[in-house]
Amino acid sequence: MNNIPTVNLGVVSVSRDCFPMELSANRRHALVDACKTKGIEIYECPVTVENELHMRKALADIREKGVNALLVYLGNFGPESSETLLAKEFDGPVMFAAAAEEDIPTLASSRGDAYCGMLNASYNLALRGVKAYIPEYPVGTAGEIADMLQDFLPIARTVIGLKNLKIISFGPRPQDFLACNAPIFQLHQLGVEIEENSELDLFAAFNAHAGDPRIAEVQADMEKELGEGNKMPGILPKLAQYEITLLDWIEEHKGSRPYVALANKCWPAFQTQFGFVPCYVNSRLTGRGIPVSCEVDIYGALSEYIGTCITQDAVTLLDINNSVPKEMYDNDIAGKFDYTHKDTFMGFHCGNTCSKKLVSCSMKYQLIMHRGLEPDKEPDITRGTLEGDIVPGAITFYRLQSTADAKLTAYVAQGEVLPVATRSFGGIGVFAIPEMGRFYRHVLIEKHYPHHGAVAFGHVGKTLFEVFKYLGVGDIGYNQPAGVLYPTENPFVK
Repeated sequence: MNNIPTVNLGVVSVSRDCFPMELSANRRHALVDACKTKGIEIYECPVTVENELHMRKALADIREKGVNALLVYLGNFGPESSETLLAKEFDGPVMFAAAAEEDIPTLASSRGDAYCGMLNASYNLALRGVKAYIPEYPVGTAGEIADMLQDFLPIARTVIGLKNLKIISFGPRPQDFLACNAPIFQLHQLGVEIEENSELDLFAAFNAHAGDPRIAEVQADMEKELGEGNKMPGILPKLAQYEITLLDWIEEHKGSRPYVALANKCWPAFQTQFGFVPCYVNSRLTGRGIPVSCEVDIYGALSEYIGTCITQDAVTLLDINNSVPKEMYDNDIAGKFDYTHKDTFMGFHCGNTCSKKLVSCSMKYQLIMHRGLEPDKEPDITRGTLEGDIVPGAITFYRLQSTADAKLTAYVAQGEVLPVATRSFGGIGVFAIPEMGRFYRHVLIEKHYPHHGAVAFGHVGKTLFEVFKYLGVGDIGYNQPAGVLYPTENPFVK
């Protein structure tokens, strides 16, 4: 995927002046060796920071080497002012970690006291308003710190991506979709740029691509991807024209930002004017690492991009859509999977999930739109959805959102897509999340989240939680286990 950043990791060791500098340097050498053993590429800054002048020298060195994510490593107690100034002036994500004492002989004369130094480091980071990733237990041996760096890499990749991201939208949002209309103030606080356009701008650009010589090549690629699922080949030329339009718009409008996500209008006037449903094109771009959210859901696109950076894989955006019929639960889930009926639900969207995340896929038409726009006739303008059951396996449902009063909130819930046939339409799956019923009521409803949720394919809740913390999100909801009550949960209900 070329729409996410590459992390160039570096380490700077720090040393308090009353401790031997070589202690910190030697522990840094051991850490770098441990990283090499684990296949982690890291630049070792030769400057050990003991004061502000050293800090300036180290900062110049890592900038020259192209480091964009930094470990500030307390090889001993560390100079609390210089080390936090380093983090403040470094333009990128920063992790703090401290060296553990190696053995009993070390305690006699070479004890580093970095366990203590982390406390002062955290206090000084707060004083200076500096964001940093501090692992759950940030003290360890060289090998343990290397493992912590593995956890830091997707966090760093996401933070770098957001600071260099532009979200391009084509609106306005459909009527009665106020849930997707959140203040953009927090986007700018995160460093995300936003370009909002009219769908008329998109329509004009689409018409300007009529007869584009690239259409045939893109159509052939679509045919290859769809295979036997190419049920409506007549719509492919228009979809290919639309895909080229979006890609050209991205290149012409991303400006100084190397990474882009889209939040696009997709109904109801879209069908009558463009003459198709854009879902399949959305699925193809998302599969390449360019998330495209439906219904001009800007924070949905932002959430998708975060998941793309973390997983380096395709994500999707789904409606938290409908309950599982009791008949389906009794026949296909009960006794086979350890979930209650209320733990299950169905996630759906018209056809925006990329083909590699579907068990099998077919080009179809949007059934609901067809009823309203062209009833009693063969589908025409409602063609363009990529439909199929979502692949079974581990997933994380999540969203970053701005409230109406412009405060960031988020939720994260891990679960799975069950290997249960949906017997329904669209891109859809049977989802199971432990204690989903309570989570649905006391997080999703209670905290006013919209119906769209981003889906990452895998259990990445640990990383998402840390990313949201790094971004300054104070309210991160999750599916609390049985017996742990939500603040608003009635303790008398059985």
